[in-house]
Amino acid sequence: MYLLLLLFGCLAGVTTVLFGFGGGFVVVPLLYVMLMATHGAGTVVGQNAMHVAVATSTCVMIFGASLATLRHQRAGTVIWQEVRPLLIYVALGAMLGAAAAISLSGAWVRWAFVVYLAITILDAVLRPGFMGEASAPIRPMGRWTTAAVGVGIGAVAALLGVGGSVMTVPLMRRRGANMSAATAMANPLSLPMALAGTATYVLLSWHATPLGAGYAGYVDLWAFLVLALGSWLGIRLAAPWIGRIPDRLHAQVYLLLLSTVLMTMVMV
Repeated sequence: MYLLLLLFGCLAGVTTVLFGFGGGFVVVPLLYVMLMATHGAGTVVGQNAMHVAVATSTCVMIFGASLATLRHQRAGTVIWQEVRPLLIYVALGAMLGAAAAISLSGAWVRWAFVVYLAITILDAVLRPGFMGEASAPIRPMGRWTTAAVGVGIGAVAALLGVGGSVMTVPLMRRRGANMSAATAMANPLSLPMALAGTATYVLLSWHATPLGAGYAGYVDLWAFLVLALGSWLGIRLAAPWIGRIPDRLHAQVYLLLLSTVLMTMVMV
């Protein structure tokens, strides 16, 4: 089990640094399937498998998003003037999203994950802006739009445990950013979501659903450690490719990965 977690943690690291995924699109389906297989649907852990997967994924993102942000900063791909205005709003939204996730059943969170992925993929394919050529400079947002977008990104990301990339990458693309810049900005925006979301998952669920030794609230600590190690390896392997993937190919692979995760979550 832990070897598989290590391998998928490495894959999560690759997707984090190259696509801004934060690892959630890899970690959530994997952990959900593994928890159901190892504990069974009728156990306490099995009944809370989706919550554990989402909370643990959010915790892993603290580590992965921090390392990936550092790598992108060194490569000069993060446009900080676009990131800073969103940070506080993303953290606020993350607390709201994590609190909402705890109050919902695991089945609701899982299908929310599936529906959101499907909408995101269809929107990127059918609506102009995502697959087209990037334009410069990036078009600005107003103060209230920034607040609404930031809270929305944080809430959805923490609710589903996927990081902010599923919203920030399409948003930045339609504002004129190339894929390297859009994915680079997704990582620092995932960090406040991961911090606020993890704290909320741990504090609000600490006494509500005791899962046994090795858990902090809904966070599986052993899975976190193995996934974090794998994430570190993946980020190191993928870092040389930052900014070197052709823009259109980068966008196409991003959508292909989203589609793969969608099919996985529908079939499990």
